[in-house]
Amino acid sequence: MSFFSHFNKILHGRFASPKILVLCSLSSGGLIAYADSASDKEQLISEQNDNKETRKKRVLVLGTGWAGTSFLKDLDISSYDVQVVSPRNYFAFTPLLPSVTCGTVEARSIVEPIRSIIKKRNGEIKFWEAECLKVDPVNKKVLCRSNIDENLAGNNEFSLEYDYLVIAIGAQVNTFNTPGVFEHCYFLKEIEDAQRIRRAVIDRFEKAILPELTEEERKTNLHFVIVGGGPTGVEFAAELHDFVNEDLINLYPSVKDLVSISVIQSGDHILNTYDERISTFAEQKFRRDGIEVLTGHRVLSVLDRTVNMKIKSTGQNISIPHGMVVWSTGVGTRPVVKDFMEQIGQGNRRILAINEWLRVKECDDVYALGDCATVDQRKIMDDISAIFKVADKDNSGTLTKEEFKDVIEDIIIRYPQVELYLQKKHLSDVYDLLKDVDGNNKEGVDIEGFKLALSHIDKQMKSLPATAQVAAQQGAYLARCFNMREKCTLEPEGPQKFRSGGRHEFLPFRYRHLGQFAPLGGEQAAAELPGDWVSMGQSTQWLWYSIYASKQVSWRTRFLVVGDWTRRFVFGRDSSRI
Repeated sequence: MSFFSHFNKILHGRFASPKILVLCSLSSGGLIAYADSASDKEQLISEQNDNKETRKKRVLVLGTGWAGTSFLKDLDISSYDVQVVSPRNYFAFTPLLPSVTCGTVEARSIVEPIRSIIKKRNGEIKFWEAECLKVDPVNKKVLCRSNIDENLAGNNEFSLEYDYLVIAIGAQVNTFNTPGVFEHCYFLKEIEDAQRIRRAVIDRFEKAILPELTEEERKTNLHFVIVGGGPTGVEFAAELHDFVNEDLINLYPSVKDLVSISVIQSGDHILNTYDERISTFAEQKFRRDGIEVLTGHRVLSVLDRTVNMKIKSTGQNISIPHGMVVWSTGVGTRPVVKDFMEQIGQGNRRILAINEWLRVKECDDVYALGDCATVDQRKIMDDISAIFKVADKDNSGTLTKEEFKDVIEDIIIRYPQVELYLQKKHLSDVYDLLKDVDGNNKEGVDIEGFKLALSHIDKQMKSLPATAQVAAQQGAYLARCFNMREKCTLEPEGPQKFRSGGRHEFLPFRYRHLGQFAPLGGEQAAAELPGDWVSMGQSTQWLWYSIYASKQVSWRTRFLVVGDWTRRFVFGRDSSRI
């Protein structure tokens, strides 16, 4: 028998033992490839399945603002494949934007490149400078487009897939559909807005000193109107007043008596989200400084040289001339978020709704943080019957103090409005809720009495403010949830699920208010601190300096900001139009 005949018999399995022996004895060649071909395919399929199982979950983050950056800084990126998309390749310390408008702080002093932030992490975070155009929650894809010069080679549009999506793209200016706002007003949301305002202020002064202008025309050019008496509008008015009186009147002395600043507020007071004492202090200081505060006025339209308003108390329509209008009246939903809301059944809402764990309602694996979303806190009265049923362990139809004690901790965690209600009513003990009208303890309470005792609690529910403080805390909270996902799946840490049983995996998000500042110019500020503390005056301004310096995201920006403050004290603000 020839070698080839013997080889053929081996291949067709006539001699099983020699085949095995030959396979073991040879170290290479086609024979081994032939004999192992089936097992190789099985191994390859097995490896592919293992790769799918061991592949890191893709976390796609949209936005590099307060919420997105806070999330990225705290996320354990060794457990996830993290991708970031934002039209800006930097993080901006937005509370100092009003200072940028007048040169108190330079724009580059309050921005940190996002790549510098993410490279400090132990792991790789992919970043693309692009704008999100559309979210496809069904296929878990996001369509993006780069705003970089389209004349460069390559396509500017691309799509990304995700396992978890974190929407943190912020909000846009809310004009309330007021005619003429987009055409004739300046906004203060981005670094570019602050730089644009800074150039516009200088332009008004340069135009006002030109020859052959009438005094009325000069007054019109130098009338600065701020629409919105919230923190941003008030701080800009204060910064502008200091810029004019400390620097510009020395450079433009001929028009120093023609400058005027007006703040228009539709409500009864400016800073109406602050303590009443701060609102009063701010209004009094503005009057002393010559800043006109027009409360109870609603803007009807903005023209190129006039602002039309209605006085709410009398219904009278009036007009005032202006040289420049800064619009700062709150925020609205961006078009891409609005489109996403339409897809998931939230099209009738004004803002994207998320639950207490920051997950978008009606959409799994999608989270939203910051100004682009609002927490839709569940009402305790929606679950009151389920709570009573869980607490009433002996099914007696009456809830005793001991039975209430077993569930009260979960109730306080699940429904934060309970704690707010206790604070407002100055109740030292949660069991005081079950007392009768005379303040006497009850031995037990039935379902109707339980409903009556908790019926007023939901009135304490409030929406979280659209502030950097809220966004940063939400980002840190969500990062913690992602870091503890595996552990909390096995050992849930959240409160009871009163309706379905079991426990929630995570504790719900709980905002902790750390206070808020309102710089009012002239080295004076007001602060609302935890514990109902209110501070006003020059010492508060120095507290503002120290806290805002410490809150910078890097030592580089910290030194730059402090250096800008020092330069302003020594040399004044720069009035160059660059």
